[in-house]
Amino acid sequence: MRCPFCNQDNDKVADTRTSADGFVVRRRRECCVCRKKFTTYERIEATQIRVIKRDGSRVPFDRERLQHGVERACWKRKISDEQIETLIAQVEHNINTSFETEVESRYIGEQVMDYLGELDQVAYVRFASVYRHFENAEDFARELQRMKQNPDVPCMSSE
Repeated sequence: MRCPFCNQDNDKVADTRTSADGFVVRRRRECCVCRKKFTTYERIEATQIRVIKRDGSRVPFDRERLQHGVERACWKRKISDEQIETLIAQVEHNINTSFETEVESRYIGEQVMDYLGELDQVAYVRFASVYRHFENAEDFARELQRMKQNPDVPCMSSE
């Protein structure tokens, strides 16, 4: 593993932890040259699944794109990187166990919204606004009203 700071290939593992789902290994490393610490994540790479988009086109599943969308929804919220990593790993695991070659983008979006709803209401609404293409304040109001009318919806959990 190359150090992201000095680019040397000489480090030692200080701590190793497995995620709750068992599909991601987090390693805390220290560079033996510059002594800076950094974290790496290891995950199982399964067969490449293709995503069927709304327009019918098919693209390879892109974990980084999913992560970027979730991180933007969680921006400036009290949600740790580990919680985001766990959410993405859970969605990815659900995709890999439920589908062999293709999955609809709608399924991925709904999975993310389910997990975000349990994690943080604001992050849920942020993600939903992009995923469902909110165009004005009325769209937000409709979603908030739906959340109020359905207290069993995960995003309505009290903190």
